[in-house]
Amino acid sequence: MSQAAQVLRAARRIVVKVGSSLVTNEGRGLDETAIGEWCRQLAALAQDGREVIMVSSGAIAEGMKRLGWATRPHQVHELQAAAAVGQMGLAQVYETKLRENGLGSAQVLLTHADLADRERYLNARSTLLTLLSLKVIPVINENDTVVNDEIKVGDNDTLGALVANLVEADLLVILTDQKGLYSADPRKDPAANFIHEAKAGDAALEAMAGGAGSSLGKGGMITKILAAKRAAGSGASTVIAWGREPDCLVRLSRGEAIGTMLVAPTQKNQARKQWMADHLQLRGAITVDDGAAAKLQGEGKSLLPIGMTAVEGDFSRGDVIAIRDAGGGEIARGLANYAAAEARLLCRKPSGEIERLLGYVAEPEMVHRTNLVMTR
Repeated sequence: MSQAAQVLRAARRIVVKVGSSLVTNEGRGLDETAIGEWCRQLAALAQDGREVIMVSSGAIAEGMKRLGWATRPHQVHELQAAAAVGQMGLAQVYETKLRENGLGSAQVLLTHADLADRERYLNARSTLLTLLSLKVIPVINENDTVVNDEIKVGDNDTLGALVANLVEADLLVILTDQKGLYSADPRKDPAANFIHEAKAGDAALEAMAGGAGSSLGKGGMITKILAAKRAAGSGASTVIAWGREPDCLVRLSRGEAIGTMLVAPTQKNQARKQWMADHLQLRGAITVDDGAAAKLQGEGKSLLPIGMTAVEGDFSRGDVIAIRDAGGGEIARGLANYAAAEARLLCRKPSGEIERLLGYVAEPEMVHRTNLVMTR
């Protein structure tokens, strides 16, 4: 079995991005039949034990249709109005089609600010992971109603990659109106070769697509190549495929070679742990007792508040912190679930007292084992 087939079959958490030309049938309004077909495939993946998130374009195009606008407006407030109107229809169709296939759905609108601010990033992550645990399919779009060009993510290929990073997906599937990636624009060069598999982040791919500033690349294949590069940073591989390929998502999950596969050079867990291990500056540290140190080192357990004896520094929730043994030596690093001031209140306390002490519970652990890397 090829590496690509192994990656596809092993993928448990999948982000699917669908372009607006597919969703709106080239701008003629929402293609309910096509959306229904993708929802049927999402249900099949869910039945197979996969966790799936949909990133869908199409709100502005649908809003234009509902408002009777033949040409796309240029004024920001008009684009935002169209997005607000169209988002109602987009969410409605997905909700209806997913429900017909026995799935719950949730609308999640994100902005660049949600992903740039650490606290909001973690809140968005927690919400999405909770929805997945409840067997609900999140349908994500950029919140075009409130963003402008200065704060936009920019395109839903990039948003799909950011969401893949956010939830630590195994696979990003970008469904488009092209079969995949070619060595040149096949509409202009009949000698263009189809690329079945490559390494995500390969600089040759960007040059092949004309570079980030080319007219060919604007809103086209270059954004998908760059999205694959971004997704690979957290260990997610990317498939670029034709959205109307029959049973595309189901066949991909079985390991079938469809479209272009851009394989992440680093596995998901390795990428995350390497990122934490490579931090040169840490915002703080937690000292743990011998029992907690033994559980971390010998049993691979999470760090619970009851094993904490001291807190140093001024860190925020989501920062990488050091974990030290009673002698002061660093034994691990991890992502803090609570800020330093909160952590000081939690030292030596059982997890059952977190809500009484803080007024809320983010997680029962100070550092979850999946967010922890041993350094000794």
